[in-house]
Amino acid sequence: MESLIAPPTHSTDARLGRRSVLAAAASLGLSFALPPLPARAADRRGEEREKSLLVLWMQGGMSQLESFDPHPGSPIGGPTKAIATSLKGTQFADLFERTAEHAHKLNLIRSMTSAEGDHERATYFLKTGYRPDPTVRHPAAGAVAASAKPAEGLAIPAHVALNPGQWPPRGGYLGPGLDAFQVHNPGGPPANLRDVAQPGRRARRLAGLDVLSQSFSAGRPGQLRRTRHAEATDEAVTMMDSPQVKAFEIEDEPDVLKAAYGDTRFGRGCLVARRLIETGVRAVEVTLNGFDTHADNFGGMATQAETLDPALAALLGDLADRDLLESTVVLVMTEFGRTPRINPLDGRDHWPKGFSCMVGGGGLASGRVIGGTDPLGEKEPTDPVSVQDLYATVYSALGIEPDYEEMTPIGRPLKRVEGTPLASLFA
Repeated sequence: MESLIAPPTHSTDARLGRRSVLAAAASLGLSFALPPLPARAADRRGEEREKSLLVLWMQGGMSQLESFDPHPGSPIGGPTKAIATSLKGTQFADLFERTAEHAHKLNLIRSMTSAEGDHERATYFLKTGYRPDPTVRHPAAGAVAASAKPAEGLAIPAHVALNPGQWPPRGGYLGPGLDAFQVHNPGGPPANLRDVAQPGRRARRLAGLDVLSQSFSAGRPGQLRRTRHAEATDEAVTMMDSPQVKAFEIEDEPDVLKAAYGDTRFGRGCLVARRLIETGVRAVEVTLNGFDTHADNFGGMATQAETLDPALAALLGDLADRDLLESTVVLVMTEFGRTPRINPLDGRDHWPKGFSCMVGGGGLASGRVIGGTDPLGEKEPTDPVSVQDLYATVYSALGIEPDYEEMTPIGRPLKRVEGTPLASLFA
């Protein structure tokens, strides 16, 4: 069957020849790096920009009752107190005082439902819009965005995962070229990216690599396409030489802004995410781990909020101040919520039957609240929202047709998502 990832239209010899030219240019101190984006993405604001997707992933299953859906004074509320937000009549847990001031910038869904209560399976479902299937590997939403909306003139990866967790976003059947580029310690230059070799030595290294590549490619065109070795090398050389790589570094940001985001991996990741999106990156995911609060849920959530609250508030304010929120779909989500019942360890267990997420920006409406959960923890949530409908909404906001059928490498047509956009989130 024909692969979804089309083979190169040029010959292997031509591709290797291009890399030889790169090597020769390097020996002369020249660079074929793409120009920076100031004349394009980095200068545009608001509706002029191509849209990007920014996912803030709360790994482990964030408790809705200690974040965006508190029920103080109820049998399920525990010791959590609530505070008013910038959304009239809507309260957050008092752990999220700074985020509460920006609540009106996004929309709150309190009735997310899922059929998966296992971490790995639920993560797959919430990141792809499809439940796990042994016959196919579905792409994460970021890979879909990067594939459907190519970023012209971008010399750095179009799909990036900052501080990635155990199951980072993958390209699935769209191919490994759309796997997220992973940065494990955001804020500084990506590992192994700075060229420490002198120009002449780099040229000799690339020339030697050409010899090995030519030997490997002889009689193995299929293997060459599958490994993407030549493409990966070209992309790495271009990326190393591009000034766009500075988007991964925050040293030139004002100290007051860095302090607002917080000196944590997640806080730095959120600041880097803003810089990447401003540069033209199509999809970014930033992970905050530590929400698996089967024991000491209340202490655990307080600790998590110390990191999440300032970073999320600073990010929303920063995006709005730079007129980037209109072109960035922001999605704050987790794999499932936490049980209304408090267990003997003072914790809460897995609960996919009614949890919260926040979504907005990218031209969506703002300040709307969908659904609600039962303060007694006995009834189903009102106005339930499926994972599929959430992603149909996200794709529509990005200008991507949700029910477009992609052809998998085995010739199986699959819709990007089997869902219906939430009409109430479109102005």
